[in-house]
Amino acid sequence: MRLTPDLILDTFDALTVDFLKEKDIRFLILDVDNTLIPYEETEPRPSVRAWFDELKNAGISVALVTNNHRPRLEAFNATLSLPAFANSAKPFRRNMKKAMRAMGADAAHTANVGDQIFTDVWAGRRMQLFTVLVAPIK
Repeated sequence: MRLTPDLILDTFDALTVDFLKEKDIRFLILDVDNTLIPYEETEPRPSVRAWFDELKNAGISVALVTNNHRPRLEAFNATLSLPAFANSAKPFRRNMKKAMRAMGADAAHTANVGDQIFTDVWAGRRMQLFTVLVAPIK
């Protein structure tokens, strides 16, 4: 199995709506820690909220899948109310599949975004998704 991501970006928000539409990606599975926010922060930054608003306005659905614990994910997701799955043990696929079901997603139109090759990219590859590796925030 190839562990090279389909796309490498400096930040999550460099993944634009225009690019996603060009690739016909309608669903995103997102890691949280060190992808969207640093470990020491609990709430989404304004830049994260603005990016989510752009995605929503473009009709792109989002789910959160993290290896972190439920309280951490619930704190981050409290104001977002996205489908969210904690304790995922990525690269295992269980919660990736749950996230896709929650969004009504199929592999051909879904991308997985995260900051780690051996969890996020590998999980996405196992699901045959378009994979995006972003540079860790820290």
